[in-house]
Amino acid sequence: MERIRLAEDLTFSRIIHGSWRLAEWNYSKEQILDLIEFCLEQGITTFDHADIYGNYTCEALFGEALALKPSLRGQIEIVTKCGIKLASKYGLKHYDTSKEHIIASVHQSLKNFHTDYIDVLLIHRPDPFMNPEEVAEAFTELKKEGKVRHFGVSNFKRSQFNMLQSYLDFPLVTNQIEVSAYCLENIEDGTVDLCLEKRVPPMVWSPLAGGKLFTATDDKAVRLRATLERIRNELSAETIDEVLYAWLLVHPARMMPIVGSGKKERIIRAVRALMLPLRREQWFDILQSSMGHEVP
Repeated sequence: MERIRLAEDLTFSRIIHGSWRLAEWNYSKEQILDLIEFCLEQGITTFDHADIYGNYTCEALFGEALALKPSLRGQIEIVTKCGIKLASKYGLKHYDTSKEHIIASVHQSLKNFHTDYIDVLLIHRPDPFMNPEEVAEAFTELKKEGKVRHFGVSNFKRSQFNMLQSYLDFPLVTNQIEVSAYCLENIEDGTVDLCLEKRVPPMVWSPLAGGKLFTATDDKAVRLRATLERIRNELSAETIDEVLYAWLLVHPARMMPIVGSGKKERIIRAVRALMLPLRREQWFDILQSSMGHEVP
């Protein structure tokens, strides 16, 4: 498995496993442990979480499984997020990036994971009411105490990323953004360019466009599906999943796709994509199918 360096003392596996739907799978803690160990066998060591996933349950489910074999903690990187408050718990969905909430969220995450440190903490969404001085104070305190090793953001655009970075004495190490052959927004608006400029490898969520490329009937999905199927045949790949992952993996921004599936065969497809020799012309063929026209 290829590894991506985010900091001098931090690398991620190129493929990341995501736990957004962990609670929906109804796995026992033994089954979750088996999934963690399966990922490790494939070379996947980085696991993506958020405090709100599963209506505030997924971190604890993962932690209970990890507690069955504590020695695994040193073999993995745990990423989690905070900053969103759900209506189910707070009455009104809103954002909270106050120092108090960030620190309280981290303490709860540490308890949930049965660990004494988080590898990377992300602010989950840009907060229009953010006080960057408070965020910087929280990050600095958590880093100094050894509770969080590194920090990043999620879904931040250029101005938002640069604004927060300007208040920090250490670099943000990643921006978790949505990118897929179907969703080009972060390519088109310069967010991926910012990652290249800052040498910040992006984590990529929804790399398969939430599955719509397999079932959707809109013109874009139909065009893309036909192109992906043709290129799948050209590459002798088994499924278009692999082509979709390869489209992200060959990009020079060093994108790290998040595989949010509990099915082992789907995880294997993402890993196989690392070996697909997608050519530049094929990459642009997929891009143009998504855009619906040739590049200018």
